[in-house]
Amino acid sequence: MKLTVLGCSGSVPGPDSPASGYLVEAEGYRLLLDLGHGAFGALQRYVDPADVDAIVISHLHADHCIDLTAYVVALRYGGDGYALRGPERRIPLVGVPGTRDRLEAAYDPLARKLGLQGLFAFGKPVESELGPFRMSYARVNHPTPTNAVRISWNDRSLVYSADTGESADLVELAEGADVFLCEASVGPDEELVPDLHLTGRMAGEHADKAGVGRLVITHVPPWNSPQVAADDAAEAFSGSVELARPGAEFQV
Repeated sequence: MKLTVLGCSGSVPGPDSPASGYLVEAEGYRLLLDLGHGAFGALQRYVDPADVDAIVISHLHADHCIDLTAYVVALRYGGDGYALRGPERRIPLVGVPGTRDRLEAAYDPLARKLGLQGLFAFGKPVESELGPFRMSYARVNHPTPTNAVRISWNDRSLVYSADTGESADLVELAEGADVFLCEASVGPDEELVPDLHLTGRMAGEHADKAGVGRLVITHVPPWNSPQVAADDAAEAFSGSVELARPGAEFQV
């Protein structure tokens, strides 16, 4: 299973990275995990958007989903008429309740008339299979409904924290994961708002409690230092601590 970072900047796109977006691949199956500002452009370096097999959106803040509007344009007007090939070509899109309404409102108030249901097969985040992947979810602590995601393939597993404050449910979901992709939005000198985001040290503490193999720090906003976040995480987690960077690939 391969994880490719499309974008990893927290809250907003930065000068060096789009906002959140990740591509997970195994056995030729391509799963897109979040698609924030600028991530759709990066996606096209790796795959034709029409060839993505499924999409999972962790929550409906713009830095995790807004480039779905660009996706709609590409599917409807680009390439070889993808949108006209019938319902069997719809891309499964798993998201929290309200995902379809959010996408329609962001793309165009008249989107219902444009038939987004003809592009995406909207589904709920429930334990299930997407291609070769076994999917599990846990509600985490963030102001809007947000799901952490566990993706398992054969005996390997990747867990994505999404955006969260401290969360026992996240620790449970991540237990024993091979790779833990965890946000660390809050700098060591910033005020910590409960149930919003994690510091680097808190990401390390979650990784330590879950007993994961590797911790990959992500979602650091451009006004903070990713290296400081990783260093802080390493104080609480004795395993491997790495940084997500645009274009980075991780074998899980």
